[in-house]
Amino acid sequence: MSGVGVVLERDDGLVAIGHRVTAGEDPSWSFPGGHLEGGETPVQAALRELAEETGVVVERGSVFAVCVRTGGSGVTFAVHVAAPPGAVLTVLEPHAVDAWRWADPDDLPGPVFAHTAAVRHVWRHPGTGLAGWDLHPFAR
Repeated sequence: MSGVGVVLERDDGLVAIGHRVTAGEDPSWSFPGGHLEGGETPVQAALRELAEETGVVVERGSVFAVCVRTGGSGVTFAVHVAAPPGAVLTVLEPHAVDAWRWADPDDLPGPVFAHTAAVRHVWRHPGTGLAGWDLHPFAR
């Protein structure tokens, strides 16, 4: 299964992070994201998930890495999106995420969802490894 993890970044460097409360999972903190739907590109999926989960609507994003979980649970495309000025994060899917906030990407609340940890690692430390993941950053 392929999915996306969205780094929604404000001009001041803070990123959107949500408190994930999906049934059957331990609560954790996660970037916006989800699965690709039929025929979507990773950027299209990222922009759709961002709007569905937070209410933030943007027109552009860029894939900056591919993260492959070595345990075989699929591929996560890491997508960077610049937050529009004054962007407000709104809880629109409370069964999945019960709170959104802006946070320092180097000091996210924990525990951090595994796919978010991989996306953050490849974004902040490109070219370095992370246990359990094959990380493939693109030149930026």
